[in-house]
Amino acid sequence: MSKGLKIILSGGGTGGHIYPAIAIANELSNRYPDASFLFVGAKDRMEMQKVPQEGYEIVGLWISGIQRKLTLSNLLFPIKLLSSLWKSRKIIKSFKPDVVIGTGGFASGPLLKVAGSKKIPTVLQEQNSFPGITNKWLAKEASKICVAYDDMDQFFPKDKIIKTGNPVRQDLLEIDGKREIALSKYNLDPDKKTILVLGGSLGARKINQFIEKELDFFARQGVQVIWQCGKLYYSEYKKHDNQNSVQVHQFLDAMDLAYAAADIIISRAGASSVSELCIVAKPVLFIPSPNVAEDHQTKNAKAVVDKGGAIMLKEGELDSKFESTFSKILASEEKQKELSKNIKNLALPNATSDIVNEIEKLIKEY
Repeated sequence: MSKGLKIILSGGGTGGHIYPAIAIANELSNRYPDASFLFVGAKDRMEMQKVPQEGYEIVGLWISGIQRKLTLSNLLFPIKLLSSLWKSRKIIKSFKPDVVIGTGGFASGPLLKVAGSKKIPTVLQEQNSFPGITNKWLAKEASKICVAYDDMDQFFPKDKIIKTGNPVRQDLLEIDGKREIALSKYNLDPDKKTILVLGGSLGARKINQFIEKELDFFARQGVQVIWQCGKLYYSEYKKHDNQNSVQVHQFLDAMDLAYAAADIIISRAGASSVSELCIVAKPVLFIPSPNVAEDHQTKNAKAVVDKGGAIMLKEGELDSKFESTFSKILASEEKQKELSKNIKNLALPNATSDIVNEIEKLIKEY
């Protein structure tokens, strides 16, 4: 393969779309130090900060998703789309990419549409078990589609699908040997079970409200809690820190150690979280967010639950079912081992490398 590859990556809106794109770029950069990279995102979204922090250049399009209710943004959508298609043509003409990679989110739509129309090889990376509108729109013209779940041919052309999994942090692959360091970092009692509560980087209001209500229950169960409440809610919940073996964190700066310390994990079911939890292989209780497009978190969690790899409770079931469900998991070492074994069977730890292998093959074909 020739030197000086030119690669455009596009995706954003949420960390679930941005971090896979960065992981893929890092792997490509390791293999091809002479390659040039350009990211394309949506103006005013988090990728415009996160991508430059990782050392990559990014250009922003004037684009946003379609809201579920009638808004000014919806009325502007056709204008934004035309503007973004026009700017995408300029970007592709100027940068002349060898391959374009889309990781989902509305920012990737116009760019990959233009790339496909110009017969530039394109790769989609779909994190969820139920794809978003953008990737479904792009699938017909895509060269390859890398997915993380089975049965994706109900959404995408079967001959384009490769099951690779989702890119995850490489430091999660060796957490078994980090238990002692983790217990020390978080100053935990090794004789008590540790519960890790994750609501995503910004936090999850419903989970936080519920965990606060259940703190006495956790104290009665004799467990210690690492509670990542998110930066939006930290000021509200930090008062519970160090009461009854509860630690409240705005965010966790060493996820590998947080996972290593945990015996049972309570988590949302975003695609990246699910992929990480399969590798971590601890007993998981999923509480999917109902406020996401196509209810995809419930579908992500169900894909694991159906294989016996986790337990799921919907937000509406928490008051009636949480305490009995949690108590059963906590009381049964056998159940904990079964959940760990089954979720580990779903792990795809080489996802980033496998995706980049597919990108390499595609470039060689063109």
